[in-house]
Amino acid sequence: MTRVTTRADTGNTRARKRPALAARRAPAARPGEVTVRAVRRQDLDQVIAIDAGVTGVEKRAYWLSVFRRYGDGGGPERQFLVAEVDGRVAGFIIGEVRDWEFGAPPCGWVFAIDVAPEFRLAGVATRMLGALRAGFRRSGVRKLRTMLARDNTLILSFFRSQGMMTGPFIPLEMDLDG
Repeated sequence: MTRVTTRADTGNTRARKRPALAARRAPAARPGEVTVRAVRRQDLDQVIAIDAGVTGVEKRAYWLSVFRRYGDGGGPERQFLVAEVDGRVAGFIIGEVRDWEFGAPPCGWVFAIDVAPEFRLAGVATRMLGALRAGFRRSGVRKLRTMLARDNTLILSFFRSQGMMTGPFIPLEMDLDG
C-alpha cells in the first residue's frame, strides 16, 4: 500500500449520487465547474506535474505504470479519477477494492489523492472522494480505508472531515537494510 503523501482540500461540496458516470455523459462544464471523470492518457502530464509540485520529485515511470494498471477503465474495482476545472486537471484520486487483506472483507482503499494548490478549498477533493466512494458502493463494498503519514495533518484533517476515523489495524514496518 502506497501511503497517501499528498494534500487535499477541506471543502464541503456534496458529490452527486453518481458523479463519475454523470461526468462522462454531461455536456461541457460551465466555467469554474468541477467535473470528476476517469483519467485519460492525455491527463498524465498534468497529474505528474501536480504530484511533482507536492513531492518535489517527478516520477514519470511510476505514473505511467499506475495509468496502465488503473487507467484502463477496468471498472469500479480499480479507479483512477481526475477532477477537471475549465479544461484543466485540478486533482486526482486513485483507489481499488482489495479482498480479504489482513482477514478483512473486501473494502475500498484510497492510495493517492492530490489537488493542485490553486484549486484547494474549493471542494475538489470532496467531489473526487465522493465519486470514488460511489464506484466502490457499486462494487458492493461498504468500507473505505487509507493509510497516511502520521505527520500529514492536512490530509488527516481532510479525511476526518469526510467522516473517516482510526480503523482496527496498526501499521508496522522494519528496515530491511538494518
